[in-house]
Amino acid sequence: MTKFWYALHVKPHKELSVYRLLLAQEAEVFFPSLQVKPVNPRSAKERAYFPGYLFVRADLVTEGMDAYRWLPGAHGLVKVGGETAVVQEALIVELKAQLQKIQATGGLNMTEIQTGDRVRITEGPFAGYDAIFDAYLPGNQRVQVLLAFLSSQPQPVKLDPRTIRKLK
Repeated sequence: MTKFWYALHVKPHKELSVYRLLLAQEAEVFFPSLQVKPVNPRSAKERAYFPGYLFVRADLVTEGMDAYRWLPGAHGLVKVGGETAVVQEALIVELKAQLQKIQATGGLNMTEIQTGDRVRITEGPFAGYDAIFDAYLPGNQRVQVLLAFLSSQPQPVKLDPRTIRKLK
């Protein structure tokens, strides 16, 4: 019996319910998630780090190639070129370590930057530009800033929140 890690594609906002279902079936499953401090206090305090995906460790020879295809809330295992993609153990170990580091620093703080705050873009094609923070967008990995260059009217730009920092 040889087990490998696989990425399981799940329906939107079903990560936690599929995770609980797999745990109840005594499957080895990893749900990468983070504790967050949302802007709205009624919002979820735990968010999927990879929305739409979980990781399962399975022996597909024993369980069958379609073992996760018909699971309620799931689309099935991720395939590349028609073959079920294996996720390397080292990636799972590194991901768990990275999530622990983020949690140790207090998790993702969704209230640190407010609308109207001046920010500097630190990565990507707009690195070095200053902007005005506009809004957090749906999904825990996107923000919108207003960037004024090449025009007098600020243009909205969607970015990963890790690529901006608040200016004093």
